[in-house]
Amino acid sequence: GAPRQSHQVQLHQPPGPLKKQELPPAASSKERGIHHPRAEAHAPPSHQPPPRRAAHPLTTTAMAAVMSVSAVVPPAAAVARARTLLCVPATARAPREMAAEVAAAAALGADLAELRLDRLAGFAPRRDLPALLAKPRTLPALVTYRPKWEGGEYEGDDEPRFEALQLAMELGAEYVDIELKVADKFIKFMSGKKPENCKLIVSSHNYDNTPSAEELASLLAQIQATGADIVKIATTATEIVDVSRMFQILVHCQEKQVPIIGLVMNDRGFISRVLCPKFGGYLTFGSLEKGKESAPSQPTAADLINVYNIRQIGPDTKVFGIIGNPVGHSKSPILHNEAFRSVGLNAVYVPFLVDDLAKFLSTYSSPDFAGFSCTIPHKEAAVRCCDEVDPIARDIGAVNTIIRKPDGKLVGYNTDYVGAISAIEDGIRATQQTHSTVSPLAGRLFVVIGAGGAGKALAYGAKEKGARVVIANRTFARAQELGNLIGGPALTLTELENYHPEEGMILANTTAIGMHPNVNETPLSKQALKSYAVVFDAVYTPKETRLLREAAECGATVVSGLEMFIRQAMGQFEHFTGMPAVDDKFRALSNSLDNPSAVKGDRSTSLKPRL
Repeated sequence: GAPRQSHQVQLHQPPGPLKKQELPPAASSKERGIHHPRAEAHAPPSHQPPPRRAAHPLTTTAMAAVMSVSAVVPPAAAVARARTLLCVPATARAPREMAAEVAAAAALGADLAELRLDRLAGFAPRRDLPALLAKPRTLPALVTYRPKWEGGEYEGDDEPRFEALQLAMELGAEYVDIELKVADKFIKFMSGKKPENCKLIVSSHNYDNTPSAEELASLLAQIQATGADIVKIATTATEIVDVSRMFQILVHCQEKQVPIIGLVMNDRGFISRVLCPKFGGYLTFGSLEKGKESAPSQPTAADLINVYNIRQIGPDTKVFGIIGNPVGHSKSPILHNEAFRSVGLNAVYVPFLVDDLAKFLSTYSSPDFAGFSCTIPHKEAAVRCCDEVDPIARDIGAVNTIIRKPDGKLVGYNTDYVGAISAIEDGIRATQQTHSTVSPLAGRLFVVIGAGGAGKALAYGAKEKGARVVIANRTFARAQELGNLIGGPALTLTELENYHPEEGMILANTTAIGMHPNVNETPLSKQALKSYAVVFDAVYTPKETRLLREAAECGATVVSGLEMFIRQAMGQFEHFTGMPAVDDKFRALSNSLDNPSAVKGDRSTSLKPRL
């Protein structure tokens, strides 16, 4: 077989001199990136923290020099590393409830629990800590007593807080977190009394932005200078490309054997929490359940384990994902991650909340970022961002699938039109008498609501099947532009209310109207729906939208957007993997969409190629 490539993570960098390096076989001579050391599999951690690794000091000057160039040469020998730990924050208000949260975290499969002492009401250290840290414990403990000025809830003086943290150490806490601003003061307070088996995490939290690479390098050096056992840097993403700078820090620290927790907060930083095992992060946080997060946009531990398969993510894991804005509602990560797992593919699929598509694609330009689904509002921009576009996608004017070839070129496809049109055709065939050899859309009046990427796909597909297509859109100019392209009339949504030239029409909503959380919205009144025999809604969250519910009440055949979603996802899976997606197997996987934790059990489903 072909030799294994040494995978790179290529991230946007300021221009600078390149060091000589050996490129992988599939990379062009111009390709640049940050190489990963290979990971070693390790057994799950015991209650003792992993042995401390020799931490090579990173001076500000040296680190800034590294971060200012576009390539970092990896060590000659691979660096052994323990797997990234999963930490669940315990945020209850009462000690007994906090202890129960720790037990629940252990049952979920967490590696350690963070005791957020600042969340406890009426916390009395000498009364409460012995109970919280009593042995035997179900999980190792990371003790945090976060002050308000660093995003926590403690409002008192430093000394009582320091005394509580020192007591936690004496009681056997495996990790204690102290903020960089007071780290020197705390270490002086301890007077060398820190137990050998307790690791000191020195942390910095930036709730405004993610500093430049040089500023992050300087911050890293400052934290190391305190004598920290583990560095923690948490920043905030203003755009998703900010996360690339944190990944660079993680990779460099991994090469220098500096234990680091590096995370980026809020929705645009979400990928940092899932992908940190790929880049060598010491741990990531997952909440016990929704509503118990200790930081903005923290995923649940259950989702990290069951949806994102975080235990299997390593330096060679390929990254796929859905690019959109918004993107949090998407069920694609549930479906694609389970599909990847069912065929044994070393890959993960994540949500990418993207504002600027071109900037995103040029920043995450490594072959390891191997493919993307594209949704609202980026499908049309994707045509311009791809190096090559499939002829049908070009005719449609929208791309919903992007593949990065080994040479770095981006190729765009559209699987929406086949997914949606086949779903509508099958819906009609199941409920209405049709001619077996002709599309049930042929000759029918087909009204498309929306003139964006999905609208273009539906209009193109319907016209190809012989339908007479009408475009309706909130903005008339957009409707007219698409109408001219496909040779059909254009209407505003207001005009559509009174548009019923004939009975038995087909309606397809391709806008986000009615999507969660705006579930009471609908693009067309119930009165107007009486003219339609078939109604399709591309929105699939919720599965039954107000539009579909009211259409069914009017006697129309309704087709759920979930059908389009499953079918277009099958097409994407084939592009991503090169394997045929078997219909019934994919439908079995789609059952997990309403209950992601259901995927935790039987992993035996297999998407084998058709014979």
